Amino acid sequence: MMTGEQVARHLRRANEVALRAMRMGRHPFGALLVAPDGETVLAEQGNIDTVNHAESTLARTAAANYPGEYLARCTLVTTFEPCAMCAGTVYWAGIGRVVYGAEETALLALTGNHPENPTLSLPCREVFARGQRPTEVVGPVPAVAAEMLATHAGFWAAR
Repeated sequence: MMTGEQVARHLRRANEVALRAMRMGRHPFGALLVAPDGETVLAEQGNIDTVNHAESTLARTAAANYPGEYLARCTLVTTFEPCAMCAGTVYWAGIGRVVYGAEETALLALTGNHPENPTLSLPCREVFARGQRPTEVVGPVPAVAAEMLATHAGFWAAR
């Protein structure tokens, strides 16, 4: 279990990954895979494109490199609530916990349903609840949600 300080620190690092993705011309989303100790960052991933989101790409890479028993004790930390595609990939990868900074509904309010980011109105908790193994979800995290949203504020208006 991560402390509140660790959660905030990891979310801020994921946001730095999102900013790096944005500087590369990609949508500003970022994710980390954190080891069971709650401290060690095993991998980080920015958004690539419409079907290779930060979370789903990271989950596929994690599943290819770590045993399921280990991933069940890991945490995927992400700037925004995982979409249905990403939640499904996290589930199938067997990652046991997700921490996100801001809700998908907050992103929709900010983007105005931008054609490059047509959000799905399907909370990740609902996706995980349909599975046969538990996936713990923590989020949104009010202490950092505004920082996650600030990264996106100017991005979508300029596109």
